[in-house]
Amino acid sequence: WYTPIQYIDMAREVMGGIDLDPASSDRAQEAIQAVQYFTERDNGLLRDWSGRVWLNPPYSQPAIHQFAEKVVREVSTGRVSEAIMLTHNYTDTAWFHVAESIADAICFTRGRIRFVSPSGEVAAPTQGQTFFYYGPNVDRFRSVFRSAGFVR
Repeated sequence: WYTPIQYIDMAREVMGGIDLDPASSDRAQEAIQAVQYFTERDNGLLRDWSGRVWLNPPYSQPAIHQFAEKVVREVSTGRVSEAIMLTHNYTDTAWFHVAESIADAICFTRGRIRFVSPSGEVAAPTQGQTFFYYGPNVDRFRSVFRSAGFVR
């Protein structure tokens, strides 16, 4: 399921571009246009990350937890200079607390993001989403993502 373009554009506006999308597909890159991306076949969890990262990880377990740990690790080492991760707003899960542990800002969406399937179907999710921001441009993130929900 693909993220609607307006959210990709918002991430690009905050970070000035997207260097890496570590959980992607060829089709998703038509919109994301990252300098580099990893598909399921490439296994982004086993690769080094760097630069400005856009991450919409698989939401299944254990992948979502593994990607949350990976983004935190890569930001903590300084290899990733800035990142935005989009997930469901499951605040009661262990992976959510891992992701939030070093986030510089978080946006809880107003309403639910209607992801698009490869065949063009629009999803009707049963929960809202969260954007985690890691990086130095917190004020810019707040300004840009305020239109999507409330930012803390």
